[in-house]
Amino acid sequence: MKNQSISTDNLRKIALFGYFGLLIFMPFWLFVLAPSESLSMPLTFIMFILPLLFPLRGMLKGNPYTFAWANFIVMIYFLHSLTTLWVSSDERILAAIEFIFATTMFFAGSYYSKYRGIELGLGLKKLKVELKEEREANDLKNKKN
Repeated sequence: MKNQSISTDNLRKIALFGYFGLLIFMPFWLFVLAPSESLSMPLTFIMFILPLLFPLRGMLKGNPYTFAWANFIVMIYFLHSLTTLWVSSDERILAAIEFIFATTMFFAGSYYSKYRGIELGLGLKKLKVELKEEREANDLKNKKN
């Protein structure tokens, strides 16, 4: 790719750094550093740790589709960190760390899925191209009939 300044392999590594950063940091924060008084441990696990486990297999395999949809999951942590930064002065440093990991995973994962998808030929066709191909197929079919 001419316009790509970081290789897809490096983008994958950066995205995995953000992902595993969240996967390690969130339980450490929520169970060790500052356990919630209002949420039980199982509920905290279900809300903040379990969602991170869903894309694990695909991310380890380097599946660009998994990196793309995992961004929906990372929005939980992005929003949690911003909310905590805003409302809790005691946990601002922890929320900033979560924000850095989530942002890293989001941007590197987005670019990895885009560029790796292009390398693999997985890009979506533009509607204009699809309509042209459909018209040509119909013209061929009409000529045969």
